[in-house]
Amino acid sequence: MNCNKSLKEGADTPSVRLVRAALIGGAYAALTLVLAPLSFGPMQVRVSEALTLLPWIWAEAIPGLFVGCLISNFVGGFGIIDVVFGSAATLTAAILTSRMPNRYLAAVPPVAVNALVVGGYLSVLLDVPAVPTMIYVGTGQTIACFGLGIPLLSLLERRFHRGGR
Repeated sequence: MNCNKSLKEGADTPSVRLVRAALIGGAYAALTLVLAPLSFGPMQVRVSEALTLLPWIWAEAIPGLFVGCLISNFVGGFGIIDVVFGSAATLTAAILTSRMPNRYLAAVPPVAVNALVVGGYLSVLLDVPAVPTMIYVGTGQTIACFGLGIPLLSLLERRFHRGGR
């Protein structure tokens, strides 16, 4: 039996979940770093944030996203504040996303949490006004989560028959 068939049938073994978490984390880090000019700074569209909606489908996406963000922010150049607070924001948003009642509301936590937390500390680190920075980060998150993340969820739900919500 091929892997896709077993996933469709819901045979999510611990090994499958571990691999899925690792793939999500790796994809997050790779997308963030390959698209680094878009991914860092006060005006950013972190395309990898589309993946932050995956906890709505798969709980194992939560640690995957946390580790992927941790790696990205470690390499990203904004220092320990970005590593700690950016990764904590992603973890918080991922947990909240997993608890949302529908895919549209699942996009709200990554937008809101990152706009406030990341926008807040970037304004301090870069000595720029806080409110515009929060708006810029929130706008980038909206593009990634609503523009890319919701279509991604729809595709994955159809592909893996995860329509239980």
